[in-house]
Amino acid sequence: MNKNEKDNLSAKIQINWYPGHMTKAKRMMQEDIKLIDLVIEILDARVPLSSRNPDIDTLANNKSRIIILNKYDLADEKVTSGWVNYFKNKGFYVVTINSRSGQGVKNINNIVKEACQKKIERDRARGIKNRPVRAMVVGIPNVGKSTFINSYAKKACTKTGNKPGVTKGKQWIKLSQTLELLDTPGILWPKFENMEVGLRLAFIGSIKDEIINTEELAIELIKFLKSNYPGAIGERFGIDENIDNILMLDEIAKTRKLLLKGNELNVEKAAAVLIDEFRSGQLGRISLERVENEQ
Repeated sequence: MNKNEKDNLSAKIQINWYPGHMTKAKRMMQEDIKLIDLVIEILDARVPLSSRNPDIDTLANNKSRIIILNKYDLADEKVTSGWVNYFKNKGFYVVTINSRSGQGVKNINNIVKEACQKKIERDRARGIKNRPVRAMVVGIPNVGKSTFINSYAKKACTKTGNKPGVTKGKQWIKLSQTLELLDTPGILWPKFENMEVGLRLAFIGSIKDEIINTEELAIELIKFLKSNYPGAIGERFGIDENIDNILMLDEIAKTRKLLLKGNELNVEKAAAVLIDEFRSGQLGRISLERVENEQ
């Protein structure tokens, strides 16, 4: 995306993404971090940097850290491998998972023990036995944080939903005699400098769809996919990608028979279908950002 396109996008998609309750949630996390041994940060594997709240690094300073790349099954596998190395090189423990299916979740126990080994040894040296590791689970809205906790705990401990803002308050979850989790509400940050970050988060549903123009968002998604994953839209919808981006929404409406009264094409519905099928992985395994473009 060139500068003019970014400027045009910025003018079109204005995202007010920091509701008042997020200020309260951040303050609560600042208080609770004193009780914590380990911070488990859930990221969306399709947008590992854009789904990182920059406030977490400050908040979790001097704490053991695990990064979980969730929704691994939706992301480009080769691109995700690059992100795993990227975060490991920065000193994080890293796990890739699909929290809905449970794939990769069983690997987390060993990583938790490794990440907290020094804490466990300190407790033993002081004669403290069986004190559980306390881990805070953090992440922005809609990265699958609650689904991860339920999968990890093997029971429905938290409310889940495919939309941001389901977890409203904190809750402690005892997983075993050796591990307790503190679930926290998903919080964004007050301002982003790079408009592309907001765009990527809108693509994956971390920003409420109600405040986004669906057609404009779909056109930006079409631009990205045509440049980075040519054929993904054409193969899914059986349409020609060598046409104008706006006309592609018309073609999607035609092939899916999305019509308004009078047989007028329902372009808004076509835009919503495209975005939904990207989010669910029906367009293929797609990553929205790559390591080489972010360093």
